[in-house]
Amino acid sequence: MSEITKQEIRNMLPDDDVIYSLAELFKMFGDPTRAKILKCLQIKDLYVGELSDILNMSISAVSHQLRVLRSAKLVKGTKEGKEVKYSLDDDHVTKILEYGLTHVNEE
Repeated sequence: MSEITKQEIRNMLPDDDVIYSLAELFKMFGDPTRAKILKCLQIKDLYVGELSDILNMSISAVSHQLRVLRSAKLVKGTKEGKEVKYSLDDDHVTKILEYGLTHVNEE
């Protein structure tokens, strides 16, 4: 079996803009408040007020974090009457959370 050269490894790397986007994605999980919001939404779709009550935070603080998470395409909102119910954007977010928690819980 031949060895992989440094140049071959370089060629296998994603473009810099893709690596940057990946790093930005992981920054979203680097904030404990956002991580808690994501975990709550993994369990159940919730309104801002419900998240505010669960996390003992102001509605404006939760709303701010939800805007950040929406811009990163990690959560989505569905208008229900005058309110918006939030959920995880897709199954990939659930997998990232599950793999991350599995990793940190390893002994």
